[in-house]
Amino acid sequence: MRELVVLGTASQAPTRMRNHNGYLLRWDDEGMLFDPGEGTQRQMLFAGVSATDVTRICLTHFHGDHCLGVPGVVQRLSLDRVQRPVYAHYPASGRDFFGRLRYAASFYETADLREEPVETDGPVASGTFGTLSALRLEHPVDSYGYRLVEPDGRRMLPDRLAEYGIAGPDIGRLQREGSISVGGPGAGGATVALEDVSEHRRGQRFAFIMDTRLCENVFALADGVDMLVIESTFLAAEAELAESFGHLTAAQAGRVAAECGVRLLVLTHFSQRYTDPAAFGAEAARHFDGPIVVAEDLARVPVPKR
Repeated sequence: MRELVVLGTASQAPTRMRNHNGYLLRWDDEGMLFDPGEGTQRQMLFAGVSATDVTRICLTHFHGDHCLGVPGVVQRLSLDRVQRPVYAHYPASGRDFFGRLRYAASFYETADLREEPVETDGPVASGTFGTLSALRLEHPVDSYGYRLVEPDGRRMLPDRLAEYGIAGPDIGRLQREGSISVGGPGAGGATVALEDVSEHRRGQRFAFIMDTRLCENVFALADGVDMLVIESTFLAAEAELAESFGHLTAAQAGRVAAECGVRLLVLTHFSQRYTDPAAFGAEAARHFDGPIVVAEDLARVPVPKR
């Protein structure tokens, strides 16, 4: 399963309809919780998300709407006795902040939470899920965006497999070894390479971009992703205000998606000054002609299929 579970979509101040930030990316066996703001633990309950689903906590920066949910989530990991390690990625300059959030109140700690602060641009984690990288953004405090890239692979072609009589366990052996012999030496056997019965399959890509001005790394993070989750705190009429506070407009988010070849654009982190969320989608659509989701609390957004 690969989907984005939206736990909150507000910016600095929550509203009656929008909780502070919070986004869980389900990516096969991984559950990456991005920017859990205040109230995230309760939003997880509403969304049907368990603490056992969380494998990583990824913070872009240490403004309250992006991190005040950490204490509740951390304590819930222990309360629910999560067995596997959970990794925490955050800007290294905020070590003291994370320490205070982690131990904001007394609790019986049983969970294995492993802190892996982000020191500089580059990969922060890798595994069967792919590579998770972070790039510095432009905001009044240290802020990073995240990019997840799955390795490229091969897509097996059923008609080609049938042509060579390859089936069952032999398919797995071919994928592991790169080539196999078919037919046997007494039956005119031949060597079949993986490339003979498959085609290149591009790995899926995801990017998460929160509070920042428009900068080079915004485009680097978004380049060619299948899903871009990006802040659009303001509309274009307040572009100067957005620039001064280190934020993006919906128009800028649309431009990024268009220039970077994004497949699905997810807008979020809306200022409480706006009451019509459709305006964000309409503004982004003037620049990007692909599918756009104006995020709502508790929505589930599938990662586009390959």
